[in-house]
Amino acid sequence: MFPARALAGAPLALVILALSGCSSLWGCTDTTAKRGEAAVRVQVEDTYGQRRGGTAEVVDWRLEPHPQEPSEGDQVHFDYRFDGADEYSGPAVDACAVDKKRLALGCQTIYSSGAWHQPDGALTGDDWLAVERPEQVAGVLLIPNDQSYDPRTCDQDIKDGGGTHPPKPASKGDQL
Repeated sequence: MFPARALAGAPLALVILALSGCSSLWGCTDTTAKRGEAAVRVQVEDTYGQRRGGTAEVVDWRLEPHPQEPSEGDQVHFDYRFDGADEYSGPAVDACAVDKKRLALGCQTIYSSGAWHQPDGALTGDDWLAVERPEQVAGVLLIPNDQSYDPRTCDQDIKDGGGTHPPKPASKGDQL
């Protein structure tokens, strides 16, 4: 009698194991969000392309030597602004110096958490982009995809990982 009872409960035990994450058959997928349109002022987007309710903007840029590395020559110094962002858990977007054809000459991610709170509620900051040929810089653009949210991948956590991840950060040579 015992073996028959054990066999009768086996399917239920397998279902419980699968639902608890103890199964190697757990379905986990990683996808990458599509890169949004780069501009001087962007509506920040989550990994599903939905607007988060905040904006990021390049307020000004100029070529000048970095004060800590003046011998390196001119670099791109730019000022930025986040509106509608939370200074503690707010967004991060890629900033890129581009040429006339909108080819990235140098990029890096800027974080609203690294900016200063202003009386009007905005977060403002400045940063530097090192480029090989500063004379080719025609502007600084932001990419609207929020880079601050990057959940665990399936390789890191097969049970709770996966989902849509931000696109790879922009890099030199990317067409924006």
